[in-house]
Amino acid sequence: MNDRFDVVEGDVSIKDGRIAAIAPHIDEPHDRIVDARGGYVLPGLIQTHIHLCQTLFRGYADDLPLMDWLRRRVWPMEAAHTPETLRAATRLAATELLASGTTAVLTMETVHDTDAVFEAVAQSGLRATIGKCMMDSDAQVPRRLRERMRDSIDESIAIRKRWHGAANGRLRAAFAPRFAVSCSRDLLEAVASLSREQQAIVHTHASESRDEIAIVKQMSGGLSNLEYLASVRLTSPHLCAAHCVWVDDREQQLLADRDVKVLHCPGSNLKLGSGIAPVAEMRARGITVSLGADGAACNNRLDMFEEMRLAAVLQAMRMQPGVLPARDVLAMATRAGARTLGLDAEIGSIEAGKRADVIVVDRDRPHLAPGPDPYSTLVYAARGSDVRTTIVDGEPLVDDFTPLRIDRAEAAAQARIAARDLLLRAEL
Repeated sequence: MNDRFDVVEGDVSIKDGRIAAIAPHIDEPHDRIVDARGGYVLPGLIQTHIHLCQTLFRGYADDLPLMDWLRRRVWPMEAAHTPETLRAATRLAATELLASGTTAVLTMETVHDTDAVFEAVAQSGLRATIGKCMMDSDAQVPRRLRERMRDSIDESIAIRKRWHGAANGRLRAAFAPRFAVSCSRDLLEAVASLSREQQAIVHTHASESRDEIAIVKQMSGGLSNLEYLASVRLTSPHLCAAHCVWVDDREQQLLADRDVKVLHCPGSNLKLGSGIAPVAEMRARGITVSLGADGAACNNRLDMFEEMRLAAVLQAMRMQPGVLPARDVLAMATRAGARTLGLDAEIGSIEAGKRADVIVVDRDRPHLAPGPDPYSTLVYAARGSDVRTTIVDGEPLVDDFTPLRIDRAEAAAQARIAARDLLLRAEL
């Protein structure tokens, strides 16, 4: 996945957490040899929109449109989280993500106890940019999620001081105002100012559903969602806007002109009935569009291979086959994800000097044969369960389909107990 999109048959050498060489045969001694056995070796997949804290909600918030889904299920359950249930949710998510080839995420957590998420991610080995959810303006939000603007800002700054750059740079902190509906103008303006001062990522939702857009228009005096974010000076290269399903030509041009990053979540958009984002048009304007599964509460799977397939076939249905070819989709899942995180010099491709975030996809599965084109095979035929090996920062975290840092059965068992505990407290 380099600039030339080279496909190389050979070996990859990793030293001190970075890629040292790519060559047909590397014979020098290494401490450990991972036999790829003819599999596809590619950069780790990068999910730019997810909610680790919602993994315990899987199966508890189905068959609802966005605003009902938030108000009747997700917000009450987020309010019921404790540090212990957040750790269980994060461990479960990390186990699923790493086992299915995702090595880096941009995640928005809940309003409180975000340190617990950082701690669990640090232990998992996953690379993550994590934001404490910020919410200070919505009467329909549970009491525990209602913040004072100053407290939200102060806690987000404190988290960034504690965690940004931790674990040898593997962990970073973002500002994460949930969306315009639940944030005051003062909060959004303060976040915009902080982002400029600290060159920090801002992770939010925008233009996901028609209902959301109608609320924003009413509260802003008729502005569209993106126009409102522009009016508070948030639209910059640091803004990562999840969904952007309902963006017209004018808004798309605004995104392009301000280099706002778009986080496309096709599975979530379909399950919530939100719509299909105009990905082909946005990419044609030069907008960086990356991919994410969103949370397990609105997708139920965190499998990036499924998101790649959906992204391609939905644009084929909207316009015509080939408008978003397989190679471009794999680039969205790797290179565009790295650019979105501001890490394109570090991850997103297998090149000497970059951090060694690498996965191996088995080629011996019947559904991957004959496999004449690796891009087509990976995007249209492969599944997350085909990932044999996952390496982050040069450390194997999954090998021969087995997680090495986290016990898979234990993570699932703890998650079931934590989910029951959480539901007892949630006011559903």
